[in-house]
Amino acid sequence: MNQNDLQEKFNGRSVLVTGGLGFIGSSLSKKLVELGAKVTILDALLEPYGGNKFNIADIEDKVELVNGNILDEELISKLVTGTDYIFHLAGQVGYLDAKRKPFVDLEFNGRGNLIMLEAIKENAPDARILFSSSRLIYGKIKKIPVKESHQTEPLSLYGIHKLLGEKYYAYYAHNFGVHGMSMRIPNPYGPKQQMKHSKYSIVGWFIRQAMEGKTIDIFGDGKQVRDYIYIDDIVDAMLHLIVNGDDGEAYNIGSGSKVTFTDMVDEVIKAVGQGDKRYVDWPEDYEKNETGNYLADTKKIDKATNWKPQVSLEDGLKKTVEFYTKNKEFYW
Repeated sequence: MNQNDLQEKFNGRSVLVTGGLGFIGSSLSKKLVELGAKVTILDALLEPYGGNKFNIADIEDKVELVNGNILDEELISKLVTGTDYIFHLAGQVGYLDAKRKPFVDLEFNGRGNLIMLEAIKENAPDARILFSSSRLIYGKIKKIPVKESHQTEPLSLYGIHKLLGEKYYAYYAHNFGVHGMSMRIPNPYGPKQQMKHSKYSIVGWFIRQAMEGKTIDIFGDGKQVRDYIYIDDIVDAMLHLIVNGDDGEAYNIGSGSKVTFTDMVDEVIKAVGQGDKRYVDWPEDYEKNETGNYLADTKKIDKATNWKPQVSLEDGLKKTVEFYTKNKEFYW
């Protein structure tokens, strides 16, 4: 689908974005507004997650903002009623935090999805919903590029609960006809990310360190491969998938580029114009969750939607650094 096709699908439609003040949610909301959608944002603005009102400063008067929690069953039932599309992005977003607070992660990434799906089943059976899942559902990677059929043996509670969410969507699609699907996101980066700590965005955190002239630590030999995907490509994939994805299915997205950790750090330092790097041993809590090299196979989403990534790491980093150079006070 091109821009005109997307506009036809979303113009005048009622869209709910949970976690809409966060990095992905706010970027998606802005695009939806541009496409003419009637956007409602739900966000609880919980610490230390990525919700930030500055993220929607340029569209604040064009969306309805609801300060609320995805665990509020009555509120969710009310919000989904009459809604055409739902992008469910709200949740606990740090895999190390999931280890420290397992029941919090289960509440948001498990029960939160169940509440949403029950509300849709009862109040909005025609709505289409997209769940933001993670590459961490795969666990140890056996072969790259990784297909959706790869084994799913998560190494973290975060990955386990994301996989649980995916299972809920498949179950509700099969048993109740709910039009829901899951998107497995690898390493996202771009403007509007949380920059106060390193838990959620390794690329964003490295950009901050480089901008402050600090030395970036690389764990191990730095040869581990990752799939870094820019926010505009993520948003574009979400819009295409919620329209054309199959009920109950899970889809990979990815950049199509195999990048080593060291190369990513070098590109960050180049984009910022300062900073340095050094190699250090793996901390214990990181090594236990190291999955091995990762690159997504995106043939499934390409076949369903014709979506393809457009932004290179070099260009994406340049845009990201420009954004934070102008808006650092709102993110540090």
